[in-house]
Amino acid sequence: MNQHWYFLLTFFIAGSSTIFKIITDWARQLTEKQDLENQTMQSELRFLKSQINPHFLFNTLNNLYALTLKKSDAAPDIVIKLSDIMRYMLYECNEKQVPLIKEVNYIQNYLDLERLRQGKNVEIKFEHRGHVSTQKIAPLMFIPFLENSFKHGLNNNITKGFVNIELSSQPDEIVFFIENSKPDTPPPPDHRRSGGIGLVNVKRRLDLLYPDKYELIIDDNPRTYAVTLKLKLEG
Repeated sequence: MNQHWYFLLTFFIAGSSTIFKIITDWARQLTEKQDLENQTMQSELRFLKSQINPHFLFNTLNNLYALTLKKSDAAPDIVIKLSDIMRYMLYECNEKQVPLIKEVNYIQNYLDLERLRQGKNVEIKFEHRGHVSTQKIAPLMFIPFLENSFKHGLNNNITKGFVNIELSSQPDEIVFFIENSKPDTPPPPDHRRSGGIGLVNVKRRLDLLYPDKYELIIDDNPRTYAVTLKLKLEG
């Protein structure tokens, strides 16, 4: 009888040790997998952000070069705004999330640069409302839509056009809307394809940063192009 209980006790201890080791190994492998996925995601996000920054800088420098050729008095103002934009991009948006108000200031600077370049024939509006000063968001999320609205809309031989932007922030949701006019004559096919990188980029960032928490609606009409981005936030 004693031998029977001794056998059961030994079996129980050995079994418990085996189960504990299996659970420990599974937990360790799960942690390592999550760490690897997180590192991969961060690396991909850094790569995606690096695709945005040089593209925007290139466009802005082109704008500045055009104004300096015209000896425009607006050139110094562009240099100051470009400095503010680059300071934000290089030093202030390296975190996973940034205050929404900084993104608003970034958009305003960007639009001011475009207003100086586009002239009086283009109407540019930007309205924001809600909890702009308290919310946080992934940095540079809206800039591809801004770039596309000018690159594929106003820059294509439109004598009079518009870009309308609305940003609404609530405690649990941010809604970004942008609409631009389109040229009467469509641009060449290769020109239109060049804007695809920005859209693919932002969709990939959304999948990584807001999985199952965003809605992206694109409304492509003959005369206008509109994008609505809805982001669900944690409480």
